[in-house]
Amino acid sequence: MAKILVVEDDPVLRDMLARWLVSENHLVESSADGRDAEARLQLYQYDVVVLDLDLPYMSGLSICRNLRSKGDSTLVLMLTQKGLLADKVEGFERGADDYLTKPFELMELSMRIKALLKRGRERKSNAIQVGGVSLNPDTFEVLVYENRIELAEMEFALLEFFMRHEGQIFSLDALLNRVWSSDSSGSVEGVRVCITRLRKKIDVQMKDSYIKNVHGVGYRFNAPLY
Repeated sequence: MAKILVVEDDPVLRDMLARWLVSENHLVESSADGRDAEARLQLYQYDVVVLDLDLPYMSGLSICRNLRSKGDSTLVLMLTQKGLLADKVEGFERGADDYLTKPFELMELSMRIKALLKRGRERKSNAIQVGGVSLNPDTFEVLVYENRIELAEMEFALLEFFMRHEGQIFSLDALLNRVWSSDSSGSVEGVRVCITRLRKKIDVQMKDSYIKNVHGVGYRFNAPLY
């Protein structure tokens, strides 16, 4: 079962798609225009968005672009009546995962969604989890207790290194040599500043810090005990 948002302005087609996907044991919500769909995607998490290209108020391309600009990896199946290669290319460039041209068979829709969900599971399999922090290096996504946070490039690289070496202690010099490239302008003080910024973003109030300072030795990454 997947949670699917169907975004289609044609009420007959929208209802038909929703009923079909429910019969396939999916949890389905529907939206009739781009503005409503955009609001739903900001408030709720979906596994797949079946997204019409031509919508009132906001196009499917704009919705897809906005999703990807925020690092959202929700799977997007674009629907359109257009069959031109240029339209498909533009859809993929905006971040669509697959494309289905109207008219189509409902069974083909099911097969496309099944393939997308399999791809999504494979993509998520690279995610690293330590305590309440989850990091996906493929999508540049970091979740702290299911809340997405935004990290700068080096903050993300440092967090990934720490999570892949959970429990190990590294000095500032070691972190500089292992995480920062040799041709960068990084410094020991820059590493210290990056750690401070990262702590502020991933630590949770009333809990121990994930990044612990081992006095006189360096830093270690562990899930808080409480």
